[in-house]
Amino acid sequence: MTLYLVRHGETAYNRDGKGLGREDVPLTERGLAQASAVADRLAEVPAARVLASPLVRAFKVAELVALRHGLQPEVVDALTELDIGETEGMGFAEMRQRFPEFLETWASDDGWQARMPSGESIEDLGLRLQPLTRELLQTAGEDVVVVSHNFTLRVLICQLLGLSPARFRSFEVGLASVTSLWVRGGRCGVASVNDRCHLANLNLA
Repeated sequence: MTLYLVRHGETAYNRDGKGLGREDVPLTERGLAQASAVADRLAEVPAARVLASPLVRAFKVAELVALRHGLQPEVVDALTELDIGETEGMGFAEMRQRFPEFLETWASDDGWQARMPSGESIEDLGLRLQPLTRELLQTAGEDVVVVSHNFTLRVLICQLLGLSPARFRSFEVGLASVTSLWVRGGRCGVASVNDRCHLANLNLA
């Protein structure tokens, strides 16, 4: 069985360099085009399920992918993005001015345990994802597509591979990227990470 882990396409927050966590913002026109390219990329895989974050920017991508397979997306609350608390919608300069001590800890080796101001930590996110991680590792048969967000997918990849969420910076998942992992007998391995080739010919990368 292959897991296809998909990040949503561009939103105005991504485009403008603003922090984005739980805010339910839609895809831009560019993001919608990226979503269509992802759906084209996955049209031929034997997907039996499409799991999605409830946030509209991910759910829209999941809808387009599921439509190609005659499926309905399954909303999984655990796939919601990291709660970034008071930093929602902030640019980095403002964040650096308002929360310098947090950012210093965030950049350290212990950053995964640092809670966003009034939000979650990467460690919290890992605990939230553990039941889904176990379910996916026990899944057999046809392929599964999972559509979610930057931090959520990084942590999910770590846990599927048996790594601590502390290693979340080891993986990059760009907008509208596809990461492929194989699962056999409760074990998981990497087929590809951060694949964005499907965007190249459309000038959408």
